[in-house]
Amino acid sequence: MTTDIEEPALTIDELAARAGITVRTVRFYGSKGLLPPPVIGPRRVGRYGREHLARLALIEELQRQGMTLAAIERYLGQLPPDLSVRDLAIQRAVVASWAPDTVERVSRGELERRAGRTLGDEDLRRLAALNVVERDGEDFRVDAGLLRLGVELLDVPLTHETILEARATLTEHARAAAQELSRLLRDAVAERDPRDVKSLSAHMHPLVVQALLTAFQRSLREELREWLDGGEDTGTAGAGG
Repeated sequence: MTTDIEEPALTIDELAARAGITVRTVRFYGSKGLLPPPVIGPRRVGRYGREHLARLALIEELQRQGMTLAAIERYLGQLPPDLSVRDLAIQRAVVASWAPDTVERVSRGELERRAGRTLGDEDLRRLAALNVVERDGEDFRVDAGLLRLGVELLDVPLTHETILEARATLTEHARAAAQELSRLLRDAVAERDPRDVKSLSAHMHPLVVQALLTAFQRSLREELREWLDGGEDTGTAGAGG
């Protein structure tokens, strides 16, 4: 199974081509600290990996949302330095959710180009279960903001049924949290001018989404830690018996 710590294998030219930008832009981002330095291999050639691609995708999404380079620097500077490729993909999905609509209609060839890999029928079925893609005749409607994260999840060893159950659970609790937060905000601004409320909503959206993501990640990390620690204790106890 592919991991986030695989050996970096891309030259700067290959990285730029995969990301759809110029080598000059890659070097510029590196000089600004937006990209970690490459791993220096034989003959002093810098090698780049999946983390660099994930960071470039996040930068691209931040730019698409209208953020300036200075704002992007601040945003990336606030992130933990040891984020995995999957964590970066989640961050990009969160940023993409700020946009009102990221759904596009593309051909299968274009979908695979954006995914960076060939997609079999089972892959498409899993992406559809995640609400990332939907068939539209010969083409596909794809949520561009979720595509990279969805592709990352294709390599996670979960059954199609488990993905559907996980999606239902997340949707149910996310809707409940959104309704409660909406009620709290609505009560807090009930006496304000409608224009002020609209402006406040636009500013609160990314903040609330980021807060929910952070809270969920911490809770999930604690749950997994308890589960794994419990499994180790059980295994130790069984061995001792």
